[in-house]
Amino acid sequence: MIILAVDTSTLTGCVAVLNGDTVLAEVAVTSQQTHAKRLVSAIDATLGMTDHTIADCDGFAVTTGPGSFTGLRIGISTAKGLGVATKKPVAGVSTLDALAYQFPLFPHLICPVLDARKGQIYTALYECTGHMKWKRVVEDCAVEPAQWLRQVHDPCLFVGDGTVVYGELIREILGDLAFFAPGYLNRVRASVVGYIGMQQILDGQTADVDQLVPHYIRKPDAKIKRRKSET
Repeated sequence: MIILAVDTSTLTGCVAVLNGDTVLAEVAVTSQQTHAKRLVSAIDATLGMTDHTIADCDGFAVTTGPGSFTGLRIGISTAKGLGVATKKPVAGVSTLDALAYQFPLFPHLICPVLDARKGQIYTALYECTGHMKWKRVVEDCAVEPAQWLRQVHDPCLFVGDGTVVYGELIREILGDLAFFAPGYLNRVRASVVGYIGMQQILDGQTADVDQLVPHYIRKPDAKIKRRKSET
């Protein structure tokens, strides 16, 4: 099964093409330039490396959040368009799932952390319960980091760009209970998104394209400002 996977949840945009468990190609670029200006060309370049076209893809996978509001809309709109045009299934994948699922052998809690700005993080808690099997212990949330960390009482592996911003705070509160993923694993990999999405497609858990929307967790700033202006 050939899967095209896309992640635009952060400043790093990533595209991957998988054939089953084999990653045929993966391209990642970190830039202040909007994903709208580089995503389509990245998809074309990644497919070109594999000698495949959009028509060859058996399905598509895309991160649905949490993450950048604008970035998520761009990635999801692109995946939905490809799904409609080709009549192939589309899988929506949690950004936090994609970070946590990189660690199938870690025996304790796994905590993906994304910097949500405004003094908050996007996070959740996971356990790996078997070979390539994960259990979400705490659901996705947007929370003040110190408040969150004081609820963690077991060894825990932290991963994501939020560890760069809040690493010292994590160490201060959790001490020896805190473990950290190497820096090169702190970004979302489209290859992992593709693997998770492929499993969803094989299990018949594909998204209704009309209903596929970003999972923001908290309201976009524009909506918050609009609501304040109405009160």
